[in-house]
Amino acid sequence: MQAEDMEVPIINNLNDNGDRQRAKGKDVFKDQQKESESSMESPNLEFEYGDTDTLMAELSELYSYTEEPEFAMNREYFEEDFRSHARGRRWIELTVEEQRAYVMRLLDALEVTDRDRRLKVARAILYLAQGVFDECDTEVDVLHWSRHNVFLLYDMGIFTALLELLSMEIDNNQACSSAVRKPAISLADSTELRVLLSIMYLMVETIRVQTEDDRPEWRAAREAFKNELGSPLYNGEPFALLLFTMVTKFCSMNAPHFPMKKVLLLLWKTILFTLGGFEELQEMKVRGRERLNLPPLPEDSIKVVRAMRAASPPASAMELIEQQQQQKRGRRSRRPLVKQDSLDTYNERDPFKNDDARDEEEDPEDTDSGIEGEVDPLDRDVIIQPPPPPPPLRHPTERVNFPKGLPWAPKVREKDIEHFLETSRNKFIGFTLGNDIETLVGLPRPIHESVKTLKQHKYVSIAEVQMKREEELQLCPLTLGEEEVEETPAEMLYLGMLPNLSQYVIALLKLLLAAAPTSKAKTDSINILADVLPEEMPITVLQSMKLGIDVNRHKEIIVKAISALLLLLLKHFKLNHIYQFEIVSQHLVFANCIPLILKFFNQNIMSYISAKNSICVLDFPHCVVHEMPELTAESLEAGDNNQFCWRNLFSCINLLRILNKLTKWKHSRTMMLVVFKSAPILKRALKVKQAMMQLYVLKLLKIQTKYLGRQWRKSNMKTMSAIYQKVRHRLNDDWAYGNDIDARPWDFQAEECALRESIEKFNSRRYDKNKSGDFAPVDNCLQSVLGQRVELPEDFHYSYEMWLEREVFSQPIQWEGLLQNP
Repeated sequence: MQAEDMEVPIINNLNDNGDRQRAKGKDVFKDQQKESESSMESPNLEFEYGDTDTLMAELSELYSYTEEPEFAMNREYFEEDFRSHARGRRWIELTVEEQRAYVMRLLDALEVTDRDRRLKVARAILYLAQGVFDECDTEVDVLHWSRHNVFLLYDMGIFTALLELLSMEIDNNQACSSAVRKPAISLADSTELRVLLSIMYLMVETIRVQTEDDRPEWRAAREAFKNELGSPLYNGEPFALLLFTMVTKFCSMNAPHFPMKKVLLLLWKTILFTLGGFEELQEMKVRGRERLNLPPLPEDSIKVVRAMRAASPPASAMELIEQQQQQKRGRRSRRPLVKQDSLDTYNERDPFKNDDARDEEEDPEDTDSGIEGEVDPLDRDVIIQPPPPPPPLRHPTERVNFPKGLPWAPKVREKDIEHFLETSRNKFIGFTLGNDIETLVGLPRPIHESVKTLKQHKYVSIAEVQMKREEELQLCPLTLGEEEVEETPAEMLYLGMLPNLSQYVIALLKLLLAAAPTSKAKTDSINILADVLPEEMPITVLQSMKLGIDVNRHKEIIVKAISALLLLLLKHFKLNHIYQFEIVSQHLVFANCIPLILKFFNQNIMSYISAKNSICVLDFPHCVVHEMPELTAESLEAGDNNQFCWRNLFSCINLLRILNKLTKWKHSRTMMLVVFKSAPILKRALKVKQAMMQLYVLKLLKIQTKYLGRQWRKSNMKTMSAIYQKVRHRLNDDWAYGNDIDARPWDFQAEECALRESIEKFNSRRYDKNKSGDFAPVDNCLQSVLGQRVELPEDFHYSYEMWLEREVFSQPIQWEGLLQNP
């Protein structure tokens, strides 16, 4: 049970006791009131959502704090080898040609058979990719030389050599069996893999990020590397599939020593680089609509969301109790409470709302759980001080200042127009015309106006066009011929993932579950801490605190990588073909992704977002450039000065977006949200004062509002107002009311089976090249068929006579049976 849920009965008991207990609890109540007031005054989070955090933050998250001693080791191995080559000069003093010659020497040394020698060379290459930090004075210098060296390493073919070594390490059965037998796995078990994956991550992430001062040859190298990673050049499959294989092998317990955090980060950045980020997706969507001759998008969703302002967080339980006490005192004197309407654009008090309506709105009864007893979950801030006199009544024509314009243009689907016309024809004419949306004969004038308005806002998505085209191809395969499939990076990735797609999805969700802060440690769960735990466990309190921070940070980074990866896959597959998106979605739903995400949010989400699981002085590249100060328990507890943790807020938004994608237009999955009682969990997430996160929470609340009952809607009017203000409108979607037609019984299995049938038909038609086919030409000439040479098995000649005797000669044949009528 959450602390918030427990406060209500405790404080109510205080109220019911005598004067002595009231006086005793006064100081406690004041302290709690101060806490709740400070929580309500939380400022807007200055968070800008993007594909990734800053380059420096992304590079620092690659390394655990436990790996810190290895920075010096990398430098020593490099200097030991470089000293004999450069004769007293430093790396940054060499010419480009001399640097290339040295890298070529390292490349040759990577091919030696001695494993320890190979590891030393790999560490020297890693030191170069890290930016030869011992020769730099500032963090900016480290990033500059890291960038220079990474492009040099790529140009010399280091990535291909590393890929071969990585494949060898993955197939190293001796290391796998040794790790399986070990009772406790530590950093030492994954040394080679960590070094290889670190170099590859640095190369992918550094080349992926484009800067204004990039040289022309670097821009060309970026495009070449992007095409190389996305093409099936590595053993006939894209590079991402090798990393997916590592994930499934780890989750099946066959390779528990794999450093999963590094694998997931590299996999996410590879997908991001090859398929493109959110802005590239928006551009691809615009081009796709142009190609299909569809109208342009009504707005740029990225810009709209960035321009949104957050609403105030919901009231805490303490404030609700204080409000109830104010109400009791206020009812005696009939002095109404003055409310502060914290939706940013509704700044004036509405004089048209009477006290009775207010009392009805503040009815605390609810049916879900303790948190549902909140009066106005999104935006009710009650002013506890003695209320000022109410403002004078305005002229009846002067109303509340509503927003000048809603952020989103309303949309209508074609099937919504069909449904509206069908209902209207049944009502006014008595019969329907099927899918006809043009004929308006016999309908009254207001219906004509309604249809005109609906058509003005009609929106046809790329997905609808793709589904219609697929239906045509299924109906007329011979007439329409073979479909031309464009070989996009998303198409090649889907083709590679298709045979083992369910395994990949289940493995990612297993890792997400293991890394979630709400998960309980179980003996049978997978161990994701193999690449963070040191060989020798901490013995002092300070070391234990440092390791505890490192473990929490490690889990947060894993959640961040998986959430971003799943969201990218869903968005790119949806744009590439709707049924590719649907199969990934269905695998996620069948693997319990919906309850998993709700479980993730069933925590104190404000604490998670403001968590300080980082030690700034140990972050790369700060730790290799500056002198290391002495760490104390106080400095570790203080953490950084940031208002929020970027990666945790990023993860929360990604998970909410995934949940939206899984449930949108899916009645049975929306009902799953209702059945799992997601409303109170989602309402708690509204406490985070960040516009984008609130938008996706409100979307999830909107789709289930009509099923939550009248009492819920009555008790949560401010949430309803926020949904109206921030979420896109569908003109004839009565989301705020529970109509009988929409509260229909739901059959989860039937809906998902129908969808699965469509997906399988799509996959069979498009990717099953070995099928005989229902429409293959048939040879109906008897002589031709009998004259065909049939390949018989070798043992046929030996057993043919026995078979003839048993099946033909010894069986009595009733010839007269042929003459009888059937």
